[in-house]
Amino acid sequence: MNKKTKILVMAARLAWFFLFCFQTAALGQTAGLTESFKETPTVTEDESTDSMLPHPSDGRFWVSGQMNFISQAHPDFDAKYTGTNSLLPNYEKATSRVLTVYTGVRLNNSIELIGDAEEAGGQALSQALGLAGFSNLDAVRNPSLSKNPYLARAIFHKVIALSNEKVENERGPMSNFTELPERRIDIRFGKFTAPDFFDINSVGSDSHFQFMNWATAQNGAYDYAADTRGYTWGAVVEYQAKNYAFRAGDMLMPKIANGIDMEWSLRKAHAENFEFELRKGLLPKKDGTVRLLSYINHANMGIYRDAVAQYKAGLTPVPEITDHPWHTTIKYGFGVNIEQALSANLKAFARWGWNNGKTESFVYTEIDSTFVAGLGANGHLWHRNKDRAGAAIASNAISKDHQNYLADGGLGFILGDGRLNYGREQIFETYYTAHVWRGLYISPDLQHVNNPGYNRDRGPVLIPGLRLHVEL
Repeated sequence: MNKKTKILVMAARLAWFFLFCFQTAALGQTAGLTESFKETPTVTEDESTDSMLPHPSDGRFWVSGQMNFISQAHPDFDAKYTGTNSLLPNYEKATSRVLTVYTGVRLNNSIELIGDAEEAGGQALSQALGLAGFSNLDAVRNPSLSKNPYLARAIFHKVIALSNEKVENERGPMSNFTELPERRIDIRFGKFTAPDFFDINSVGSDSHFQFMNWATAQNGAYDYAADTRGYTWGAVVEYQAKNYAFRAGDMLMPKIANGIDMEWSLRKAHAENFEFELRKGLLPKKDGTVRLLSYINHANMGIYRDAVAQYKAGLTPVPEITDHPWHTTIKYGFGVNIEQALSANLKAFARWGWNNGKTESFVYTEIDSTFVAGLGANGHLWHRNKDRAGAAIASNAISKDHQNYLADGGLGFILGDGRLNYGREQIFETYYTAHVWRGLYISPDLQHVNNPGYNRDRGPVLIPGLRLHVEL
């Protein structure tokens, strides 16, 4: 099957899924949604996240906010050489911030609107360069971006009921419903970030309370559609049942790698995402979830092998991944995401990710394969009910073509030491999030990175950090 045929097949499958969703609308109207919602939240008071301001358990409107500050530093570390995109080997420190206002309104019992405004700024260590698994998920990768507030999310959400049975839903920034049909179709479109819906993990997804590293808080090999700040425009359709779910999405890609401007022509660029979710533990009588992810990106991406060939032929002074005419290429990948309860207050999680590695890393980071495993603990274990703690290890790798490109002096949008003595990038991270008062949380964090940027000639580097989070 050639590339054109593959594209047509994937487009047909996605179109069929959307058509199925709209055809079932009539059934949804018959099944209906309840006119009255329960006021009981899905978590106990001790397990919930405290906030500075009260949030009613019911109501048409939702307004909240958050402030997240992360300060990190690293001491001097050994480096035989330093290139354009290297983590700087001398002592440095940096503080980032992300401020968000969340709003939502429920128009009726099946439709809601979500709108968020955000401001991100501050600095990242070495301008967020030199680590494939960078140490701060909040870091803005382009410091020249405007510091003005911007629209982060604008989501239209339609629920189509397929059953009369109801399940409770915790109200929050991403949903204003307190109760939903157990079996349903969720249709969302607008502006969002792909990890709002794909590759979610209750132990390792929230950089405001949990892990901070790009490779421990998300699947590093998932080169998901996004602009520089991590957001995109698109549509996501989910089928939700009691014990499983399936979701599919089509999203815009940026015009250039790590770019802020999106390509609005779907013929030139777009991203297809698919995920199956099975809510069943791997251990007997223990809750758990398994998620299987696949994605296909279509964009103006370079080919590492072609860039190296141009360099070897003397056409460029170093390999240059962007030195090519406009052409749409394909990058695809897969992921496995597992979370498993070990006890009432202790969970394990793991992720595996892989992408083809021949096509330019374009959006998230320069990781072609990854494996992550860790633990997350609830403070109930030590009688600090709103605290939490975790530890994880990540092992990242890149393809042989990607290795050759960097070894010959090529630059990606994250990496480029000028040379490369290749070794897997190994990361260990641990954190403790302490509840101080109401919506105030403080989190010491420690990360150790071996072979930063896959380079045995540099590091290891130790990165201590401190996070201050305010939930409004």
